[in-house]
Amino acid sequence: MQAYLYWIADYIRFNNMQHPAKLGDVEVVKYLEHLVLQKHVAAATQKSALNALVYMYKHVIDAPLNTELNFKRSLQSAKLPVVLTKDEIKQLLRAASANYLLHLSLLYGSGLRLQELLRLRVNDIDFDYRCIRIWNGKGGKHRVATLDAGLFPQLRAQVDICQTRLQQDLLDERFTGVWLPNRLEQKYGSLNKSLGWQFLFGAAHLSIDPQSGKYRRHHINAKQVQRAVKQARENASLIKHVTPHTLRHSFATHLLQSGADIRTVQAQLGHSDVRTTQIYTHVLQQGGNGVVSPLSHLDI
Repeated sequence: MQAYLYWIADYIRFNNMQHPAKLGDVEVVKYLEHLVLQKHVAAATQKSALNALVYMYKHVIDAPLNTELNFKRSLQSAKLPVVLTKDEIKQLLRAASANYLLHLSLLYGSGLRLQELLRLRVNDIDFDYRCIRIWNGKGGKHRVATLDAGLFPQLRAQVDICQTRLQQDLLDERFTGVWLPNRLEQKYGSLNKSLGWQFLFGAAHLSIDPQSGKYRRHHINAKQVQRAVKQARENASLIKHVTPHTLRHSFATHLLQSGADIRTVQAQLGHSDVRTTQIYTHVLQQGGNGVVSPLSHLDI
């Protein structure tokens, strides 16, 4: 849903902040072609934008788009993922700020997307079964991801921080509890001041929720983690371009490298289609498609 909101907002900006209800098929086609011709997006990206607009017009505005929109489709292939070696992962984590070492360790160790990391609640960490429960991941899917027991001490320390902050928040009469999605708010509204529902990585300060106007403690901002990854890369003097998602790519590739089957990796990553997961097998193949260069046989 976060991705849908991004594309809808971008579509509105493209149309000079006009309300989508005043727009329609023609404007959608122009926008989709703008993404291809000016922004040079890949086919999957253009499809994501289309899906967001189809959803909005059908379920929000109640004016479905034409099912046979005629627009220039992207022919640009998706890029192969950048993957760090295990040694490079060690260098990156050793060079990471102590304040963000746990964040980066979870991105790599459990293969989390950045938004999944940010939205973790205390209850999502299952110490008994050594796993993390991901709710409403990409595509609204739930899954269970592995958790390295070596992170337990850091995680328990982070839970202690959450508890200390919650005790402080409860002393502030303005505090209305952590944000919960609408259905959960209705069902478990009384628990929004309990420890288990607090964000694992809460923001340093309370703030006003722009949607409800209520005083809450939200999770940290994505840019904080992105900057931490960038700084760690620079500290480690790594040449490769590294983002939080690079750690997820590396997690998948290293699982396959260690002998995990493709279906297991698919489940860990939360991919609907195994073909999405198979891109990581290309990284592991020796040379192009497993072909050994004839140059290697020459005694030069």
